[in-house]
Amino acid sequence: MSDQAISVNAYPKPQGKLIRNLRSMRKHYWLYIMCIPGILYFFFFRYLPMWGILLSFQEFNPYAGFANSPWVGFAQFTKFFKASNFAQLMINTLLLSFYAIIFAFPAPIILALFLNELRSKIFKRTIQTLVYVPHFISWVIVASISFMLLSSSGPINSLLIAMGASDTYPFLTSTNSFRTIIIVQTIWKESGWGTIVFLAALSGVDVEQYEAAIVDGATRLQQVWHITLPAIRSTIVILLILQMGNVLDNGFDQIYIQSNAGNRFVSDVLDTYTYREGIIGGFLSYTTAIGLFKSVIGIILIMGSNWLAKKAGESGIF
Repeated sequence: MSDQAISVNAYPKPQGKLIRNLRSMRKHYWLYIMCIPGILYFFFFRYLPMWGILLSFQEFNPYAGFANSPWVGFAQFTKFFKASNFAQLMINTLLLSFYAIIFAFPAPIILALFLNELRSKIFKRTIQTLVYVPHFISWVIVASISFMLLSSSGPINSLLIAMGASDTYPFLTSTNSFRTIIIVQTIWKESGWGTIVFLAALSGVDVEQYEAAIVDGATRLQQVWHITLPAIRSTIVILLILQMGNVLDNGFDQIYIQSNAGNRFVSDVLDTYTYREGIIGGFLSYTTAIGLFKSVIGIILIMGSNWLAKKAGESGIF
């Protein structure tokens, strides 16, 4: 009887757990009050609009409304998969995302490692401020700067002519240079802002580890490889998992501003195609289906990459 009583009492009763949670909420009620604006934001602007995915299963007619628009099942998805430009849209979108992961994603990590090696606090803060500034510049300004630099009469083409080139190179309209321009712009604009997370992770590294490594005769490169990088490895893995969820999102503003008739073959991605078909063309159900397709693929990639991360010994995000 005593063993049974012990086994029953070994687990907390649901009512007792509920009471403890209510007491904790009462004790820290100001923290919960501070969470209310965030909860309301996500409810009204993230969760409540999710009912709009019903459009992807309808042939929506604005005059008939949601209730009277005919249901078509998966016809919108079939239309998208059978579109003549489906393959090219996916290739353009995936290539830009692949280049971003290969080149743009490691850029803030490398920059954070360099900033972490600076010993002068004044110089370090000055460099940090300078690399943060581009994040606050709009893509319109970035595109204008690129246009001035890469136009036929710009400084880069002038330098090429001075070095012996026979003619100017059409950077802005060439299909060969479009992806390079996009990735370079992304690195320049967002790398500094991305270092904030990694510098915060590096601030928690125990200084005694570096001192012990110096005593053992480790070089600066060996210290970075064996101490600094392992310290931020979990942060890198988490951000990479989140990045995988945006594989089909290239960023509408940047791509749309840079696209033109000359580079349209490689610049037309899912974001620009959705805008053209949905906002300009008025095919709202069709583009809603495309958006739902992107979301489902993003969830699958996040779940898959999180599973791989756990298999590799990392904690993952859930």
